[in-house]
Amino acid sequence: MKLPGYSGFYHVLDLGEWFKAVTTAEKYEQVFTMLSASPTKPEIIAIAIAKLKLRPGDTFCDVGCGTGAVSIAASRFADTIYAIDIRDEAIRVAEQNFAAAGILDKVTLVHGEASEAIADLPARIDCAFIGGTRNVESVLAGLCAKVRGRVVANAARIETAARIIGCIKSLGIFEEVIHVQVSKGYELAGETAFKPANPVYIVVGDAGKLKS
Repeated sequence: MKLPGYSGFYHVLDLGEWFKAVTTAEKYEQVFTMLSASPTKPEIIAIAIAKLKLRPGDTFCDVGCGTGAVSIAASRFADTIYAIDIRDEAIRVAEQNFAAAGILDKVTLVHGEASEAIADLPARIDCAFIGGTRNVESVLAGLCAKVRGRVVANAARIETAARIIGCIKSLGIFEEVIHVQVSKGYELAGETAFKPANPVYIVVGDAGKLKS
């Protein structure tokens, strides 16, 4: 399947169709179920991937990878992925999900504290996503020294978002912050109503500003 270059939204909301094309039926069901069950929902992942401006061949870093959902979405473009998490269970689950998605050959799982692990990454990282906010200030500083392009961080709490915005601004790489509210339809009395999910703040920085 030919991968498109960066053009607007990347059609990443159609992740299900892409995985259907590149995996077996069994793997498709496993991966699509995993993406839907991830704490970071597919709609939020789609926006984050678009804001990262991932291109085919990129090297991508996923900090606080959790279930691995963002790394799996990024694998549509990235050739090399570093997925970092300090939690034993997250590493175990992410590895299983990467195997189900058929991307283990692209991914290096790093079990450890992110701010320390980032220091050991190769010098060339094209973009990075932060899904965990543990030691986020030191994580951002470490990524700023390594990443050549965009850094995108998600936050569910406004105080955390404010900390991330302040840190990214102090590093001189701030681009924008987005407040995303997604509602899902469900049947109610034979008609359709909508149940809102918790809002998410997506903070975008561009480390390329420091390297131009």
